[in-house]
Amino acid sequence: MAINTSTQYDQITSICRDLFKKKMTDYGSAWRILRLTSLTDQIFIKAQRIRGLQTNKERKVDEGEFSEFIGIINYSIMSLIQIEKGVVESPDLNLKQALKLYDFNFSETKSLMENKNHDYGEAWRDMRVSSLTDLIIQKILRIKQIEDNNGKTLVSEGIDANYQDMINYSVFALIHLQNK
Repeated sequence: MAINTSTQYDQITSICRDLFKKKMTDYGSAWRILRLTSLTDQIFIKAQRIRGLQTNKERKVDEGEFSEFIGIINYSIMSLIQIEKGVVESPDLNLKQALKLYDFNFSETKSLMENKNHDYGEAWRDMRVSSLTDLIIQKILRIKQIEDNNGKTLVSEGIDANYQDMINYSVFALIHLQNK
């Protein structure tokens, strides 16, 4: 049976969206007050936690890589929404509006994945989860540098493309973890 990346991607999207929806129901859109730098730091913390889980033998908190990758995806989607809509002083999105923006950004990111997957021939399938983690950390460090440069780049893609790449790397990692 052929492995269908699109179907697997949609399964992961559904898991992430479900958690986003539940948290929106619990907390509303309080995240809309977060500046991009704060969201980037949240993603960095998640990625560092994953790296620690991959390298440390002892765990003192009962959470695994799976939930942390979901966190990276959802914080990255929030970041893309913040880039588009800007930071606000108080929550301004209801559940329906937030889910519409969430779905749009995940759809755009999936389209990017499909184009890159075509060109790279699904090379991610031969990668280790630890390598995907390292690539995510590299993307975060790039974003932090771009943020420190006030968004200016000379030849590099923008921050939004880096968030999309982190989403896609995280989806790939979750697919690998599901297949274990």
